[in-house]
Amino acid sequence: MTNDLLGLYAYAERRNIDVDWIPMRRATSLSVPLGDGYAIALDPWKLGTIAQETVCLAHELGHCETGSFYNRYAALDVRQRHENRADKWAIRRLVPEDDLDAAMADGCNTIPALADRFGVTEPFMRKAVCWYAHGNLAVEMYS
Repeated sequence: MTNDLLGLYAYAERRNIDVDWIPMRRATSLSVPLGDGYAIALDPWKLGTIAQETVCLAHELGHCETGSFYNRYAALDVRQRHENRADKWAIRRLVPEDDLDAAMADGCNTIPALADRFGVTEPFMRKAVCWYAHGNLAVEMYS
C-alpha cells in the first residue's frame, strides 16, 4: 500500500474511481456517486502543495470508499458524520497508527515534524493524532 500522492491516484485507478482536475468557483474538491462508480473533482489551482493535494484526494477517496455522501440540504449533523467518515478513512490510509507510533518512538514528536514525515498537512496531522489519542476528530477540544 503506497500512501503518497501517486499511490492515491493509482489506488483510485485500480478502484475505477475517476479523478479529474477541474477549476471550481467555490469548492476545492468534491466526490459524487456516478452510476456504478464514483468520480472525484479536484481544483489544482486551489491546492498549493503536494501535501494539500494528498490530503484532499485521500479525503475524497474516503467519501467514495465509505459511501459517505450527502446533499447540500442535509442537516449539519448528518453532513458532519459523512465528513468524519471520510476523514477517518484518509487518516487510516495516510497515517496508519503503527507507523505513527514508530515515528514517535524514533523521536519525531511534533506536529510539523510528523506532518513532514507523512507528507500531509499540519491540520490533518492534528486530526490524526487526535483520532488515535482521543478517539474523535474534535481537534479544537485539545488545543
